[in-house]
Amino acid sequence: MSSPDPTLTADVAVVGGGLGGVAAALAAARAGASVVLVEELSRIGGQVTTQALPALDEHPHIESFGASASYRAFRDAVRAHHGGVANPGGGWVSRLCFAPAVAQRVLDAALAEAGVTVLTGRAVAAVRAEAGRVRDVTLTDGTVLAAAVFCDATERGDLAPLAGFATVTGSEGCDAHGEPDAVPGGPDPAAQQSFTWCALVEHHPGADFTGPEPARYAELRHRLSFDIAGWDGGVHRYRMFTDGPDGRPPFWTYRRLRATAPELAVLNWASNDCAGQDPIGDPAGAERAGRELTAAFVHWLRTEAPREDGGRGFPGLRLAPEAAGTPDGFAEAPYLRESRRIVVDRLVTGHDLAPVAGQARARHLPGSLGVTWYHVDLHERTGHPEPVYRETAPFTIPAGALVPRGAVNLLAAAKNLGATQVAAAAYRVHHGEWAVGEAAGALAARAALDRRPVGAVRDDPAFLLAVQRDLVAAGVPLAWVADVPAGDARFAAVHLAAAHGALGGERAAGLAVEPDRPAGARDLAALRAAARTLGADPSTVDPERAFGALMEDLTR
Repeated sequence: MSSPDPTLTADVAVVGGGLGGVAAALAAARAGASVVLVEELSRIGGQVTTQALPALDEHPHIESFGASASYRAFRDAVRAHHGGVANPGGGWVSRLCFAPAVAQRVLDAALAEAGVTVLTGRAVAAVRAEAGRVRDVTLTDGTVLAAAVFCDATERGDLAPLAGFATVTGSEGCDAHGEPDAVPGGPDPAAQQSFTWCALVEHHPGADFTGPEPARYAELRHRLSFDIAGWDGGVHRYRMFTDGPDGRPPFWTYRRLRATAPELAVLNWASNDCAGQDPIGDPAGAERAGRELTAAFVHWLRTEAPREDGGRGFPGLRLAPEAAGTPDGFAEAPYLRESRRIVVDRLVTGHDLAPVAGQARARHLPGSLGVTWYHVDLHERTGHPEPVYRETAPFTIPAGALVPRGAVNLLAAAKNLGATQVAAAAYRVHHGEWAVGEAAGALAARAALDRRPVGAVRDDPAFLLAVQRDLVAAGVPLAWVADVPAGDARFAAVHLAAAHGALGGERAAGLAVEPDRPAGARDLAALRAAARTLGADPSTVDPERAFGALMEDLTR
């Protein structure tokens, strides 16, 4: 298709300003690329701002390892804003809960310092692409944006299909890869997970904000049986403001974002989990259904939720538009648990993330550009109401999962990576989205500045290694290593060698590498295999040297 001459150009264009898009933009700018970040909503930040969900879902090691320097800087800046308080909101679902406005200030400042041009309130109206190359995108305000490389960090994975690349939605089905958590049989594109239209509420004891009954309240109350008791069939029992009968903490503090009066919490619970919609194909219909459901849940909490004194309702719950940054206290956008996913040459499946007997990490995937970890968390899917919770082992982000099949200059940079629905359900949370975006941004910058197609990261070992070196130089871990932090002089060597399979021996049983301990026989075999993928001479692996020193030898 034809389009006007570009009115704005950059080395890297990131379309979508959620956490993946922000991380991609920061990573590309850090590498020396000129970057434009485009967001269709009024603010950047996604989950932590416009989706009103700044209670970070993260892995259990997040405070000590398994995160990049940039993600750690984001968390540190949030805490610094609160005078160093570890968890300003005190929400028990997360180690770090805070208000959206804080996230907004921190992320805006980071992007400004990095020199990223940020365009908000603009979406992609048209894409000009040919032979796998995106030439430019036309935005809804008429801006024509051209770039050497584009990153698709949109919430629904919109850019890839507009550019002509294949994507999938829903479940691939169990027949495709034998994943037990896929829906039975063949693919079911309609089997999308439920989403949540969050709302922020304050608690004002003694006040009454009840208001009239919202639309469809009686129908939704009857059909869905609102509850604060729990979502797992009765194992956990919750009360509103006090511990439950089994000692579980209160519902109110689950995702509390502000612990000082008036206390503030986000409503993201089983009772306003909106199922049976098509938020990707029919966003307007999903918005109507999601907002109606959350409005009904708020009214039920005010009028019918069981109180500890035997009464009913908490009328002092006030929707908080000031905190949400919206006119009504509802989030500006829904929290989507999945998007379109790109089609790649070798996608990540649930099997790739599963625990491996005798090993502390998931199976080794070639081409790591980062790490993340979360369990497979599939909420109700259309036509398949049973949720799925399945344990995983610490896993990585393979470069090939970011490159759409046939793409010359387009990358996935958010929840749209090349993974099955099952696997994507473990990548989707805050830290995972950031890690995917950071990997894409680093790869985009290297491809743009070196004038290489993005697919070279799969086909050219030297190019892959160059991207990996860029990442480790910026404090991005490429493997799960507990005892070699970014400040350690051996960080780059350990993570580069580990990303190429060096932890397949004795060190596979734990997350600690113990770099000063000698290598065992199986360690040596793994190191020699890593040497071959790194282009080093396997015969130089000296069994008399310490494990960390051998890793340094391989990556010089």
